[in-house]
Amino acid sequence: MIAFYERIGYSADPVVSLGKRLGGGRPMTGASTLVMFDIDGTLTLTDGIDGECYVQALADVFGFEGIDADWSNYTHTTDSGILAELCHSRIGRSPSDHEATGFKTRFVELLADAAGKCSFDPVAGAPKFLANLVAKAEFRVSLATGAWRDSARLKMASAGLCFDDYPSATADDAVERAAIMEISLQRAVALNKRNFASVVYVGDGVWDARACRALGMPFIGIGADDQAERLRGEGAVVTFPDLSDSDAFVGMLNSLSHFRG
Repeated sequence: MIAFYERIGYSADPVVSLGKRLGGGRPMTGASTLVMFDIDGTLTLTDGIDGECYVQALADVFGFEGIDADWSNYTHTTDSGILAELCHSRIGRSPSDHEATGFKTRFVELLADAAGKCSFDPVAGAPKFLANLVAKAEFRVSLATGAWRDSARLKMASAGLCFDDYPSATADDAVERAAIMEISLQRAVALNKRNFASVVYVGDGVWDARACRALGMPFIGIGADDQAERLRGEGAVVTFPDLSDSDAFVGMLNSLSHFRG
């Protein structure tokens, strides 16, 4: 874990690092673990509707058709990264600020319409698991998603979860998923006034696994059957079909709490 902190500009000594970054004083110390979560497919069952609305917004705003919806084929599997890559391939340039704003607005409108017709479901066990996790002194939670902030907030709210309960980073903050994860960690450190003994990422996509591998961060995959096998092949230390087995999940988090990278 020391290597990861040094990569993003933290001292290996958490007290020295936080004192410098927060302008003096000694932060809280402790052996807590930060558990960083993806959202779509990890906390909310929104992968399908999210992709459908994204593709429809591309057609509505840019007139793009025939979109490859296998998001693992894109260089950066984030809302901002996919939009940039499609615009470069289709119109030979990045989207203007006006175009990007119009696209995000249309995308969120479509998601809101879908949620209004039928509320989104959480991943099985997610609400209870998050509540139990944050109640434990040894764990803290943050969010790191390739979705834009407004869409992430909407999807979580529809599924009975609160985006703003946790420090977070989104595709509004960076194009690259690994950078989003780094920002999420930085915000969690600042909010909790401590570095963490370990950081574990929980996600459902191969892009999550690849970002974790690049950062040297342990990855727990959410998926079943072929998806679980694919995540393990990409480096997941373990997979769970959902978040319903809280005891087993916390046991795995505890076993990873001594990870140092």
